[in-house]
Amino acid sequence: MKKVLITGGAGYIGSTTASALADHGITPVILDDLSTGRPEFLHGRPFYQGDVADHALIDRVFTEHPDIAATVHCAAKIVVPESVAEPLRYYRENVAKTVELLEALERNQCSRIVFSSSGSIYAPHPDGHVDETCSLAPGSPYARTKAMMEQVLQDWTAATPARVISLRYFNPVGADPMMRTGLQNSDPTHALGKLIEAHTTRRPFTVTGVDWPTRDGSAIRDYIHVWDLALAHLAALNRFDQVLPPEAADRYQVINIGTGEGTTVRELVTAFEKTVGSTLDVREAAPRPGDVIGCYTSSPRARDLLGWTSGKSIADAVRDALTWRNQWAAHLEQAAPAPA
Repeated sequence: MKKVLITGGAGYIGSTTASALADHGITPVILDDLSTGRPEFLHGRPFYQGDVADHALIDRVFTEHPDIAATVHCAAKIVVPESVAEPLRYYRENVAKTVELLEALERNQCSRIVFSSSGSIYAPHPDGHVDETCSLAPGSPYARTKAMMEQVLQDWTAATPARVISLRYFNPVGADPMMRTGLQNSDPTHALGKLIEAHTTRRPFTVTGVDWPTRDGSAIRDYIHVWDLALAHLAALNRFDQVLPPEAADRYQVINIGTGEGTTVRELVTAFEKTVGSTLDVREAAPRPGDVIGCYTSSPRARDLLGWTSGKSIADAVRDALTWRNQWAAHLEQAAPAPA
């Protein structure tokens, strides 16, 4: 593949994936409305600002880049508590607009799609582990948008030549090790972001939910370094036609992308404190709206089909995330307008 369209390619995961592709000779063409993505993450790549539901814009992208061989669809709203408060917005942004995108891709004969899905759609086993055969029980409007889109995509591939690999992410953390991109949100909602915030501001860190049926009562997650996740996208694109050849009867494939290890929030706190060499003021609170026990993958499918396994540790993610936080804070300080 010479070129790949990445929707949401100026966001955290999309931009890191774009860097991984560029490092391996694939030109990422970015489509992003910059509602949360950052222009600093574009690195001179072909860029189109706009909505994934804008048919005319997508037609223009393919007219100007007819050699695009696949689309990686990362654009989505992703904040769970926000989805609980604004469900209609999430269904519009994550479902309705993606259907519009698919129609435009079909018209432009782009038949290879890698979809950003989520491990949050699973009904985990009692110990939290899941594989691709597990039942689904999405616990928030955000998660339901991902499960709903997977059904749409599966139906679409049954009716058209389209082929889709749905990568069910677990919990991305860290930053591009080369510090080209990282978490751009100054008010993070995930656990590692909150840990870094507590560490840098000397404020308490709150464990939300301490009565889950896990080994220490806190929720369990599969924390995957965002660079490993980006390389999983690269592997999916490189092996796309092997995993889903055009003549395949079933042209839809689901693959979990995680480390295969479950880490509770309390264990994450301990790993964070060990990496930074200091302790935090840890508090406890009830779960937030939409919070769930969590899960981790136990499936070898990514290894078997994509030749991919995770290579980075939680300590790597903590170090990279801290370095990025300091670098990004300095950038924002320089970019801030001078006081009047």
